Amino acid sequence: QVQLVASGGGLVQAGGSLRLSCAASGRTFSRYYMGWFRRAPGKGREFVAVIDGSGGSTDYADSAKGRFTISRDNAKNTVYLQMNSLKPEETAAYLCAAGTRSMRRYGVDYWGEGTQVTVSS
Repeated sequence: QVQLVASGGGLVQAGGSLRLSCAASGRTFSRYYMGWFRRAPGKGREFVAVIDGSGGSTDYADSAKGRFTISRDNAKNTVYLQMNSLKPEETAAYLCAAGTRSMRRYGVDYWGEGTQVTVSS
């Protein structure tokens, strides 16, 4: 069982930056792919980014490429999402997720609660 706690959300102006964090419980953190999804009001859940257990491989949604960076610190059981040049349409609850395989293709095993990001125009 993995428990995930996301933080770092808030209110930012368009063009601004935020860094989200997700702390995971357990001693097997490095075995999991870690990822971020988001859910905007009235929309479905959307994949944002994923990173493998070693941190050596990442994958991003097209909308995030070049502006977002996912990283992890296995010593701290934490995954991060650095978001730059944020847009108002990226206002959403950002959800942390863990999986034993790349979750973009194989799905998520564990979900954390979201952290709200609001981008004002």
